[in-house]
Amino acid sequence: MKRSFKRTLVFLCMASLAASGLAAEIPRLVSKDGRHALMVDGAPFLMLGGQAHNSSNYPAALKPLWAAIRDAGANTVEVPVAWEQVEPTEGHFDFSFVDTLVKEARQNKVRLVLLWFGTWKNTNASYSPEWVKFNNQRFPRMLDKDGKVFYCLSPFGEETLKADRKAFVELMKHIRQIDERDRTVIMVQVENEVGTYGLVRDYGARAQAAFAQPVPASVLAHKQPPVPGAASGSWSEVYGPYAEEYFHAWAIASYIEEIAKAGRAVYDLPMYVNNALRDPLEPMAPWKNNFGSGGPTFDVIDIYKAAAPHIEFAAPDIYSPEWAKVTATLDKFQRADNPLMVPEIGNAEGYARYAWLIIGRGALGYSPFGLDYADYSNFPLGSKLKDKAMVAPFAAVYKVFAPMQRQWAKWAFEGRTYGVSESEERTPQTIEMKGWKATVSFREWQMGEKHFWPDMKDLPPGTDAPNGGAAIAQIGDSEFIIAGQHARVKISGSGPNEGKSSMYARVEEGSFDASGKWVMERNWNGDQTDYGLNLPARPVVLKVRLGTY
Repeated sequence: MKRSFKRTLVFLCMASLAASGLAAEIPRLVSKDGRHALMVDGAPFLMLGGQAHNSSNYPAALKPLWAAIRDAGANTVEVPVAWEQVEPTEGHFDFSFVDTLVKEARQNKVRLVLLWFGTWKNTNASYSPEWVKFNNQRFPRMLDKDGKVFYCLSPFGEETLKADRKAFVELMKHIRQIDERDRTVIMVQVENEVGTYGLVRDYGARAQAAFAQPVPASVLAHKQPPVPGAASGSWSEVYGPYAEEYFHAWAIASYIEEIAKAGRAVYDLPMYVNNALRDPLEPMAPWKNNFGSGGPTFDVIDIYKAAAPHIEFAAPDIYSPEWAKVTATLDKFQRADNPLMVPEIGNAEGYARYAWLIIGRGALGYSPFGLDYADYSNFPLGSKLKDKAMVAPFAAVYKVFAPMQRQWAKWAFEGRTYGVSESEERTPQTIEMKGWKATVSFREWQMGEKHFWPDMKDLPPGTDAPNGGAAIAQIGDSEFIIAGQHARVKISGSGPNEGKSSMYARVEEGSFDASGKWVMERNWNGDQTDYGLNLPARPVVLKVRLGTY
């Protein structure tokens, strides 16, 4: 009875605290049946994001960032916090930028994801303080096979880990101190695009000794060898030609785990790692200097799960514009044990169509890199543009999702959402749903079928490059929310409705208001539905109900 009374008292205290507005519920990730949701203020949250440029992490540089974020209609901003910035002198911390960032994020009514640029940023030590980056004796770099110093800080540097962990803990303490009530900061990325280019692993003395040791039991339990090997033993004995890459992944993941574990002990926000990708279409093969070894590439997610349990997920940074590579990457990162989030994707116009695919697949969030009016372009990875024209394609998509982001995140967590984007081949795509299937085609005129006019040469304006997509939520047995642009959607029966005649009962164009209520603008019928639902260049939202007869 005493225990029950205590639990009741704790619950009542928490309820009273929430009702008083003193503190919102801490952001967290929840999972059910292999699906995932980012809970913000106690409810699923869809992150419509934008990432700042690397050097926009200073107070005076924030003004053009906020302008771009407002134009985009984003609800979340990803911003770097650099180790060199917060601890320029060892043991003396300066979080004034973090204070400004959080304050201005609240003024702009957006959430924050902080990117910790510590030991590694794009594999390099460039964001570590000068007292770290120029002291190899205390903070050792990796060594190659010949004993030569390599550019990358070693994951076996005990002093490096100790110093990075201390700075990160101080950062998390500070965030808790200034943001525990408002929860402006909803997630933290630990390090940035870790791994090593040009060297498969560290060959320093401590690394060599660890490589000769038996593979940890947790790794054996998570990661099966791609080729036959010993059931246990050294890395080489178990994993053969993959041993060095897998060992390096384990070493880096173990290092990151120590940082994340310590940070979450003081303020338990969700944490993740991002990844500069290996080619998802290449046949699986050992590392051959074709990607950053040791980073959380799709083939070593299992090792990161084993070595870094305080990291919630590994996320892909997408800068290959080809549809086949994007979809293959999403397939490999979206797993029952690994939520899908895209924290970086190119900001060129062609990447905007992938928002329909990514959000439709139930991702936690989507965030173009460089959604920022800083005078910098990362072309050819991103757009040549640096103004409103760069932001506009993403703003068009966000305008559709923003009013319904909470509902969409809930539907995604329930497994009700689907998404497609136009491929370079412009071929139709089919979505299998509960009792229905959607066929989505592209580069169609709104009237008629292509075979009606076999000699037609004209093509719909604005379709020179692939830019179409659609996201569908099945909100009832025969009811759907359909959003998209530059696409034609036809729905027909499947499963229990296979072969049945069907037709639209209602096709309402409209939007959701701030309270989540559907507001109809008009009902589509006649020409607007006779040849499928033709989503125009301006993205629209439709509430569709079908019936059979």
